[in-house]
Amino acid sequence: MMISLTRNSDVPLRQQLAEQIVFLITTGQLRADEEMPSVRALARRVKVHHNTVSEAYQDLVRRNWLTRRRGSRLTVGTGSGASLHAPSNLDELINESIQRAKEMGYSLQALRARVRERLMAQSPDHILVVEEEQGLREVIRQEVQEKVGRPVESCSWEQLLKEPGLAVGAQVFAPNHIVEDLKPFIPLHRPAVSITFSRADEQVEIIRKLKKPSIIAAVSISESLLQTARGLFAPAIGRKHVFQEVLLSVDKRMKLNGVDLAFCDSAAMPLVSCKQKVHYRLIPSDCLEYLATSVIPTS
Repeated sequence: MMISLTRNSDVPLRQQLAEQIVFLITTGQLRADEEMPSVRALARRVKVHHNTVSEAYQDLVRRNWLTRRRGSRLTVGTGSGASLHAPSNLDELINESIQRAKEMGYSLQALRARVRERLMAQSPDHILVVEEEQGLREVIRQEVQEKVGRPVESCSWEQLLKEPGLAVGAQVFAPNHIVEDLKPFIPLHRPAVSITFSRADEQVEIIRKLKKPSIIAAVSISESLLQTARGLFAPAIGRKHVFQEVLLSVDKRMKLNGVDLAFCDSAAMPLVSCKQKVHYRLIPSDCLEYLATSVIPTS
């Protein structure tokens, strides 16, 4: 669990820690049910007071990223991704499926027939992005539309719960941490594809390599993306650079005078002009390629 904190920043240590843990969860580096280090163990590891870790953990429990269980340490919320003990390769997954089907009383022939039926089923007619925050939802929608080339609609989790019909004929695409909770509202024959968010190693490294003090901006139409960027970039920015958060309205152009370097999401990239801008793609290419295969029409 790679966490880097700095006291040489205006971003509180508690916030740096909390947002970096969220980032580790959304990028799949921390898995559902994974046990978190004790407060004192993590405090020793990242060299902060244990109260700082305790406050960060409490914040993440309130936000449902971590789960508190009686008599044990905090764990990553069960809706935050795949199980810690998930199969490590395709053969293990197939073996587990065969064994599980046998335990449930299904024959190998029945399993084979059902898998073939599922694979040959009619492909979805559109993709449905499910994400609670409107700005983040629009960024995801744009990236999917650009890369997959199929009709893309979007809605919030609450909208889908109120109107399950939104998922009819759709391939649902949703963040790891809500996929489990969406299962009752999605057809069994077409499970949701989980979003794994991109890591930001390249962006952090760009900041670390800056030789001169610079004004750096994170530009997005999503408040949650900006919140994550604040905690994630803080150790690299320190007090050497000045950090700005710019929340854009969709389709509103902006010239960032005085900004030396801007990290822009896919929605903000064409709307911003400044000395230098770097495109941060929220969804990695392998995740979008997997989504594309799920909507290929069957012959």
